[in-house]
Amino acid sequence: MKFKKTVVLSLVLVSALFVGCNKSKDNNTTKNTENTKTEEIKSLSVEEFKESLGKDNIQFIDSRKDEEFNGFSDGKMKNSGHLEKAIQLSTENVEKVNSSKLVKYIEDKGISKDKEQIVYDTDAQRATKVADVLVKNGFKAKIFSDLVKYSEDSNAKLVKYPNYQMLVSPQWVKDVMDNKKPETYTNDKFTILEVSWGEVDKAKNYKEHIKGAIHFNTDLIEEEPVWNLRSPEQIEKALLENGITSDKTVIIYSDDASAGFRVYWALKWAGVKDIRYMNGGFKAWKNAGFEVETTVNKPTADSKFGVTIPQNPNVSIPLAKDMVEKIEKENYKLVSIRAWDEYIGKISGYDYIPEAGEPKGSYYGFAGTDAQNMDDYYDPDGTIRNPEEIYALWDTQGIKQNDKVAFYCGTGWRAGIPWFMTQMTGWKNTVIYDGGWNSWYMDKNLPVQKGDPQNRDKKPDAKNDFK
Repeated sequence: MKFKKTVVLSLVLVSALFVGCNKSKDNNTTKNTENTKTEEIKSLSVEEFKESLGKDNIQFIDSRKDEEFNGFSDGKMKNSGHLEKAIQLSTENVEKVNSSKLVKYIEDKGISKDKEQIVYDTDAQRATKVADVLVKNGFKAKIFSDLVKYSEDSNAKLVKYPNYQMLVSPQWVKDVMDNKKPETYTNDKFTILEVSWGEVDKAKNYKEHIKGAIHFNTDLIEEEPVWNLRSPEQIEKALLENGITSDKTVIIYSDDASAGFRVYWALKWAGVKDIRYMNGGFKAWKNAGFEVETTVNKPTADSKFGVTIPQNPNVSIPLAKDMVEKIEKENYKLVSIRAWDEYIGKISGYDYIPEAGEPKGSYYGFAGTDAQNMDDYYDPDGTIRNPEEIYALWDTQGIKQNDKVAFYCGTGWRAGIPWFMTQMTGWKNTVIYDGGWNSWYMDKNLPVQKGDPQNRDKKPDAKNDFK
């Protein structure tokens, strides 16, 4: 027999202040759910939920955090992951959107007032918060909070990303520190890196940090004038001096995700077997209430890396001449992860790169407003945006999952975020063209494009306007 129940919601939700990508909170941002609203929203049984699957007029909204959506079970679900084609709209993010932009933000995710929505979660409170926001804004939402029970079904239609373990939560990191052996962690040695530019005494983001974390200067892995990876010998020396070996788990966090993913990629290139990136950075750690310190931690050096560097040279295409060869012989697509004004050749984006432009034939892969941010790739709470939303944007630009793709920017930093996403979700042929525009413009024999090849008068909509 079907079990039906109705929950009466009387919610007063207070949105948090959003500070991400070094931007201050917009004064127009208001609390989307501050007014008390009583609304009857139906809560589905497991049987009703199963009957709803596959219906074209129903959209499934996942209100959980990134790590659970990606594949972590959170110690609850027997079969983890998300419903295929589910749209992620987490509680943490929906409360931080500028109220004047909330409906468009929701609709830009593909959520339609012409269809019904089922908001699912392992937690009834999270699901009802998101459903209440949807209903208050004219959407037709129901909730399903028995996802744990549904996951016990061997036929549960849940999918997880092949390498979901790459992106971890602050709680996962805390569990490692507390010797609790969280999901996917099987090692007995780890190190935590706060990644940013500069020596430790000048690294402002290390003034306060996760207890036990060491500062890792990005200069240790790259050098001018092109700002490519250093030699294998130099990188091995730097890693060993910081106690990093191929068999030690390395946990990375950074207030500048571009810096963090740059080092993540370099460690993968070198041969570190288990690398994790902590989603949301130090802000997320502090918001979780975990311990911080101001002590400067000095790493214990090691003597043997364990494997020959590089173990994974295939993740990098170093210079422009190498990229040209890949394009000609293997039909690689060059994807620009740069601001729109950089892409159309209006500015170079760097004070040390005198010329503006792009490699001829490059595709636009979205980024941010300038060379210093990646707003198109961040959620309102400062975590990484859902990969499926990025892939939908790429699809409009002619970039497909089966393509051979080389991401680049000016000098390589911003290319790390999309590369990380594609690796986590199982794309087979993505690399970073390390030299970027910096290496390309230096070779005067290479073709350059200026202006948008499609003659668009403005940047394509990134569908992520929440400020």
